[in-house]
Amino acid sequence: MSDKVYNFGAGPAMLPEPVMAKIQQEFLNYQGMGVSVIEISHRSKEFVSILESAQTLFRELTGLPDNYKILFVHGGARMQFSAIPMNLAGRKEAKKCLYLETGNFAKLAAKDAQAFGDIQTIVSGAETNYDRIPDYDPALITQDASYVHITGNNTIYGTRWNRFPETGDVPLVADMTSELLSRQIDYSKFGVIYAGLQKNLGPSGMAMVIIREDLLGHAGPQTPTLLNYTQCDKDNSLTNTTNTFAIYAIKLVLEWLKEQGGVAAIEKRNAEKAARLYRVIDGSGYYRGVAQADHRSTMNVSFNLASEELEAKFLKEAVAAGLYALKGHRNVGGIRASIYNPMPLAGVEKLAGFMEEFARNNG
Repeated sequence: MSDKVYNFGAGPAMLPEPVMAKIQQEFLNYQGMGVSVIEISHRSKEFVSILESAQTLFRELTGLPDNYKILFVHGGARMQFSAIPMNLAGRKEAKKCLYLETGNFAKLAAKDAQAFGDIQTIVSGAETNYDRIPDYDPALITQDASYVHITGNNTIYGTRWNRFPETGDVPLVADMTSELLSRQIDYSKFGVIYAGLQKNLGPSGMAMVIIREDLLGHAGPQTPTLLNYTQCDKDNSLTNTTNTFAIYAIKLVLEWLKEQGGVAAIEKRNAEKAARLYRVIDGSGYYRGVAQADHRSTMNVSFNLASEELEAKFLKEAVAAGLYALKGHRNVGGIRASIYNPMPLAGVEKLAGFMEEFARNNG
């Protein structure tokens, strides 16, 4: 294996090298305190400063309106599959919650929500094996619903919502785990956005929740304290001992993103990275993309070869070339290159060159 390894893992994913270096530098002695950042109290002024700096940076980078709250919550995005209906289904007496199923995690989100409301999947891409964002009748989004849920980017199949659905007065809720901060969006179009940390934000195990403040206060009586967004907001995400290291890492990632020129600059770079790989796929006649062209993700590029034997050979040689974690998800097999914000263009160029050479040698 070469010395330089590029990590294409879908998550936990790579972090920016400068962030990892800063963590290493400060790990044993945070800002001259003589202790590690993972040893200081979550209620100390030093840690509260970290937390509030992360919130301020996120607002600055996204232009988040003032009437949205930023929460740091436990359990990653999967825990929010239950927390969302616990906090929002009670907005309407019928507790009707509408789900648009565009992939595996969208399906799991609806499944986990079943116990907490009248969960209705109004459209599904299962018939085409989730290779596109399915068409749907906007009339299915009825205004008596508590919320509408989508998964912004589908990591397994490599699709994303390029145009978000119009939901009228019904709050739009989006799982943006694999694309938060990868492109500019109008946050005012959403009631709630949530994301696990392990793609573009930091280490796994926690999530960020961005919620419009008028949507607080609707949690059902069965909602556990640590899943109650209103309580979390009241305590500034410090209801219990939080994962201080993860929030510290988020702050460093946000500082790095600002240094890169912000979300607009990273969106442009992400588009260039994805286009480079899709050009190889489309122009080779050798690789077969999973996602339909008009629905492709810039975060996850999934493709297949002619046989499982060739895919195994591809993966073995890729690892030897320093291209790590390219194996596709078990649901679709094949190859998946996850090229989140921290993936440099150099890593994508190396993968593209490897793909071209592999096709020449094995065509």
